[in-house]
Amino acid sequence: MMRAASPRAVDPDALLPPGDAALRAAVLGWRTALVRERRMAANTVEAYARDLRQFLDHRAARAGTPTIAGLIALKPRDLRAFMAARRAEGVGGRSLMRMLAGLRSFARFLEREGHGSVAALGAVRSPKVERRLPRPLPVPAALAMTAPETRPDDAREPWVLARDAAVIALLYGSGLRISEALGLAARDAPVPGIDEVRVTGKGGKVRAVPVLPAVSEAVAAYLSLCPHSLDPEGPLFVGVKGGPLSPRVVQYAVAALRGALGLPESATPHALRHSFASHLLARQGELRAIQELLGHASLSTTQIYTKVDAARLMSAFEDAHPRARRLPPRPEAGSAPVTSVDAEQGSGADAGYAVRPGGSREPNKHHGAERRNA
Repeated sequence: MMRAASPRAVDPDALLPPGDAALRAAVLGWRTALVRERRMAANTVEAYARDLRQFLDHRAARAGTPTIAGLIALKPRDLRAFMAARRAEGVGGRSLMRMLAGLRSFARFLEREGHGSVAALGAVRSPKVERRLPRPLPVPAALAMTAPETRPDDAREPWVLARDAAVIALLYGSGLRISEALGLAARDAPVPGIDEVRVTGKGGKVRAVPVLPAVSEAVAAYLSLCPHSLDPEGPLFVGVKGGPLSPRVVQYAVAALRGALGLPESATPHALRHSFASHLLARQGELRAIQELLGHASLSTTQIYTKVDAARLMSAFEDAHPRARRLPPRPEAGSAPVTSVDAEQGSGADAGYAVRPGGSREPNKHHGAERRNA
């Protein structure tokens, strides 16, 4: 009887970027520093390492095995050639910005370790990318998504529907990210009687967020129906087999709600977090308080919601204010002359003028006297 072939062992060196031993050791040290010192999220570290690997692959194809000395001697044209090649592959401006950020982070690490400065990175500008405004949901739509009775898929088990409702309630009611909601331990379940919960955000930062009664009731309803025995140290939200709940399951649940409620594609789980911040700001919430609730390290990140609110106000102004409306076109030659102005136009550009036959204007003395007496 033939023995099954054992799986091939993965060569650890194959996972490292191209380069000599010194460069590979520097890359490993840099990644360790990002995790332990900078406390970056695992996805960010992986993205930075992937971008650096792609750049080193690019250099290896053009100049042979990359070395630390070769990186120190880089010219701006070398970096621009790499960016142009990535552009040709369809990479967008935001990805290029992240790529430069990763390369600069590695260059700072090399300089800190005494290898020298990569001067070429200072001569290359990051591509300009317009910052996209968050797209929050209207208040009625957000409330409908968190309502326990709004569950379009009745074929699933009641405890699964209650679980999804509890997660969505945390996203909108407390402004959590999916990772933060699914990272809650069973011992920290925000049940009735608990008005705040501590969550771990990006970079391992812990913050306390308030829990509304409606949110705690949704969590309690899920716990009362859950058929699995939850480990106090394990996850609060579990899948149908009792394991940790996948973020994809929450995304599917929100997509089903989106279809049932007729909402746009922008109605995603993260849009509920945007809605949390935007609706607080619209109701005179303090920007610093919203920053702390969201766990933003910089106030400039939270200030993006002020632009959303200003954009909504301008849209309402343009739709409702008489002076924001277009005036009717001027009469063409041979058409009947304009002899009067209606009330709506009178409050706009022609306010304070009497219109003569033919469309010319002269100051309206009576109107001026009324304004002086007002």
